[in-house]
Amino acid sequence: MSHAFYVYASYVVTVIIIGCLIGWTWLDGRARQQELRTLEASGIRRRSAKPADETKS
Repeated sequence: MSHAFYVYASYVVTVIIIGCLIGWTWLDGRARQQELRTLEASGIRRRSAKPADETKS
């Protein structure tokens, strides 16, 4: 086998690993967004959100 085989194989493995990491991050982000929607639908709000009954002075 030639030196080029190992170089190309390492590139392929690297692309697969980076693709898996991107996919994992994307799917995890979607799962966290779904959890936030579920919590907000049940009445739990984020600390950064203004209370619904707050009136402007």
